[in-house]
Amino acid sequence: MATLYVGNLEWGTTDEELENFFTGVEVTSVQILKDKETGRAKGFGFVNIEVDMAQDIIEAYNGKELRGRSLKISEAREKGYHSDRGAYPRRS
Repeated sequence: MATLYVGNLEWGTTDEELENFFTGVEVTSVQILKDKETGRAKGFGFVNIEVDMAQDIIEAYNGKELRGRSLKISEAREKGYHSDRGAYPRRS
């Protein structure tokens, strides 16, 4: 199983729409993250897929449009990872 990060989602996108976007891919779960205070979608989410070919799926779907937005799809990273710094945040 692999977890994909999906960014640049239109605010009104539902979990069901995102799952259906991945036609022909065995999706096991979808979670679009929402702000705890407002309940508004944050514009990104995670999709768990049942195959080990995550890179092929990323290449096939990255940049495709859903609700008029070009999606940014990559392999999910561990919580706290910042690719711009290349490391995990320092502890105080």
